[in-house]
Amino acid sequence: MSPIRRLLVINRGEIAVRIVRAAKEMGITAIAAYSDADEDSLAVQLADESVHIGGAHAKKSYLNHQALLAAARTVNADAIHPGYGFLSENAEFARAVAGAGFIWVGPDAATISRMGHKAEAIATARAAGVPVVPGSNGLITSTEAAVQAAADVGYPVLIKAASGGGGRGIRVAHDADELVSGIAAAQQEAAAAFGDDGVYLERFIARARHIEVQILGDGHEAVHFYERDCSLQRRRQKIWEEAPAAVLDPATRDELCAAAVALAKSVGYRGAGTIEFLYDPDTRDFFFIEMNTRIQVEHPITEEICGVDLIRMMITVAQGEPLPYRQDDITPKGHAIEVRINAEDPANGFMPSPGQISELRWPMGPGVRVDSMVYQGSTIPPYYDSLIGKLIVWGEDRQRALARLGRALGELRLVGPRTTLPFFETLLAQAEVRDNEFHTTWVEKWLEGRQP
Repeated sequence: MSPIRRLLVINRGEIAVRIVRAAKEMGITAIAAYSDADEDSLAVQLADESVHIGGAHAKKSYLNHQALLAAARTVNADAIHPGYGFLSENAEFARAVAGAGFIWVGPDAATISRMGHKAEAIATARAAGVPVVPGSNGLITSTEAAVQAAADVGYPVLIKAASGGGGRGIRVAHDADELVSGIAAAQQEAAAAFGDDGVYLERFIARARHIEVQILGDGHEAVHFYERDCSLQRRRQKIWEEAPAAVLDPATRDELCAAAVALAKSVGYRGAGTIEFLYDPDTRDFFFIEMNTRIQVEHPITEEICGVDLIRMMITVAQGEPLPYRQDDITPKGHAIEVRINAEDPANGFMPSPGQISELRWPMGPGVRVDSMVYQGSTIPPYYDSLIGKLIVWGEDRQRALARLGRALGELRLVGPRTTLPFFETLLAQAEVRDNEFHTTWVEKWLEGRQP
């Protein structure tokens, strides 16, 4: 492939800012695509150039295939970076980008299709010798087959959408009646969210930890950048992530990371990706659950412990260069934590809280990083995800990272929209969080016992 000289960023918010910064450091002209709602965004202000792609609603802009390809032609882009969300895991669009002569910064369409479809990804993992959660053998084709599969696996079971993510299209069933109603509900939600009503079953592990491995491949070789613990979730969406996963012993860590690399190599993976596992602390067993064929929201904590720029590496391998790292070159150091600051009101059921920011002070100092797209005077629009920014801290060990997080949360001041800042201050004070004694459903159970 030819070197990338002009990169079109077809995303918004903090990830667009992150990609623009990486491209500019590489001497690449960074071009920000923007909707009507994002004309004054930080990404547009920082980019070398910008191009309008349509109306405020995502379907008219960030999800509009033809508008994005037309914009790429207008600005003479060499490559397109999708970031995360929107079209980042859309195989049809990735194929269209390549067909139009642009470089897609990510895995090819065939890999996205194969690994983005969860049931097919599980079959691929099983073929590569990677442990998978016991469940149905592929998609559920009938109620009778589902009841039999659940009986074989054992209740409770998890009903999961084969496409998409973000906690949508997922239900827990404790018996056959819940299974039948749950399948119908999950299929309906999956069809509305992803255009695919396919679902499958897997065993529900009650006190599981969600551990994911960051990998990078060049189409031939692959390496890992160790793991992240993303077990603190609300409505099956991550809110707080840590790296490395303090719950793992060294032998399990090595085995889990090696399994992730084996899977990436088995599909000739090119680009950054994340291979996600459920980990049972009681048995020390881990199981593959899915792969995200894109950069993740929580990638900064991996960058902090490994000293690497993953966005830069995505661009490097996209333009045909081999991996600049061998596995022995990658050694983690310290502990990092990320919390997602959202424009939501924790006292009102986490309802979205768009609006203008009248006062803003981000924390600073050693070991503190902020990835955000907001500035004093900017407005959080109501059309998109409520993420304002990510507060990332690093410390020599987990206890020092927790102390630094507390200091940084105390320094942060944002006036205007209501945010999840007080929620994280309260969460940080919980003994289970400080003692690393939580699991994927812990936050929900904790919230159930609290008054608004």
